[in-house]
Amino acid sequence: MTETTFLVVGGGIAGVTCAETLAICCPAASILLVTESSIVKTVTNLVPIARYLHQFDVREKCVDDMSSGIGTIVDQLLEVNATQHWVRTKGGKKITYRYLCLCTGGAPRLFAGEQVQKYERVVGIRDTDSVLQLQRLLGNAKDVLILGNGGIASELAYELHDVNVHWVIKDNHISATFVDPGAAEFFQISQQGKEEAAAKPAPSTVLKRMRYSEMVPTEQEQQKKRGAALGPDWHRSYDLCGQAGGEHRLPKIYYKSYIDRHELLENGLRVTLRYEDGRMEQINCDFLVSATGVEPRHDFATDLPLTLAADGGIAVDEMMRTNLTDVYAAGDVCSANWPPAEHWFQMRLWTQARQMGGMAGRSMAAAFEGETIYQDFCFELFGHVTQLFGFPVVLMGRFNGQGLGRDYELLLRCTPNKEYIKFVLQNGRLRGAILIGDTDLAETCENLILNAIDLSPFENILDPNIDIEDYFD
Repeated sequence: MTETTFLVVGGGIAGVTCAETLAICCPAASILLVTESSIVKTVTNLVPIARYLHQFDVREKCVDDMSSGIGTIVDQLLEVNATQHWVRTKGGKKITYRYLCLCTGGAPRLFAGEQVQKYERVVGIRDTDSVLQLQRLLGNAKDVLILGNGGIASELAYELHDVNVHWVIKDNHISATFVDPGAAEFFQISQQGKEEAAAKPAPSTVLKRMRYSEMVPTEQEQQKKRGAALGPDWHRSYDLCGQAGGEHRLPKIYYKSYIDRHELLENGLRVTLRYEDGRMEQINCDFLVSATGVEPRHDFATDLPLTLAADGGIAVDEMMRTNLTDVYAAGDVCSANWPPAEHWFQMRLWTQARQMGGMAGRSMAAAFEGETIYQDFCFELFGHVTQLFGFPVVLMGRFNGQGLGRDYELLLRCTPNKEYIKFVLQNGRLRGAILIGDTDLAETCENLILNAIDLSPFENILDPNIDIEDYFD
């Protein structure tokens, strides 16, 4: 039997951040990280974009290279006994703990549930193992169907080479998880005309203010062993080429559609699409990539029931505590069960996994030391930094008007192939922003949102001739 003060389960960004935070806060305490894979995810190259917003890379690290003071076990959590403070792993190890943090992440949400998991030709992209499966299938593929409209689907649709890509989305524009129709069009134009745009002078800047109402709206072993989420820019490390030959092809996009039926063929799949207007269409493909999001993964037994949120995540309070004594949770497996701040909401992204993991580590350390702490200020303002289609993207606050109903207006500035800026304003105050390209406006937007500055007097605040960064600093 193994004993430890702090036990963290999960080798993703949330789990590793939690363990590393504990090692800083309680260097003399014993810390043990249980991970299903010998490869864990760590945050590197942390760069501040604004006061509370950071850009970072996610790197893979062998468990043997973890920070000193953090012990590791490669195994899978099987059972938690919160009453007696011990867990049991699939490998038969029993570990007693003082404080436990569950960072088991999420599992891919496959389009047809459990019945398709036996199909080798349905891939749920989530971790390194699933990408290796994708890479293997691409070796003999000519037609690939991508289902989903989030970050992974958007990256894959334009990163696959020498293959015919069929992209099935339920929305009327691409990348709807992150951006609005205007930004989606900006991305598509940039992809369609990169070479032409480089040979022409920069187009004139477009300014437009509009009301919201004006917008138109496998293998069994791989299934058992699950690694951590991929993180940003994962596709740059893999060869994603098929066998169709020829130059890079733009994807064929099937808007407002979903898979109605599917059947397994000898060398692939046949799917029948149903459109919103009732039309049907058949597509034959070598394999299908299901990128329709993740579900919180808590496939282990507990002696006492965990309180779950409506979305299936483990409910946690502002200190990342679950309803079980001395049991915490962070990352994709948990759901925020506290009254959110005015400008914050939960999305299962690596940015929030890092924030939640750090918060859980500090909270556990405070409980151990008998101290009182308060929730980190990063939970006051939603922020996410990523890259889409080769452009840096910053999302801040209620960037798509989340939770604002129809009581807001939009201010846009777009320079094709260069930048796309959207401000979400409510009662003259900035409530959210989308910044695409090298805008250098992240810190300014952060200040405008948090300080609730009245922008009503500045009708043309996004005029390119006005340097708002200097004006409000």
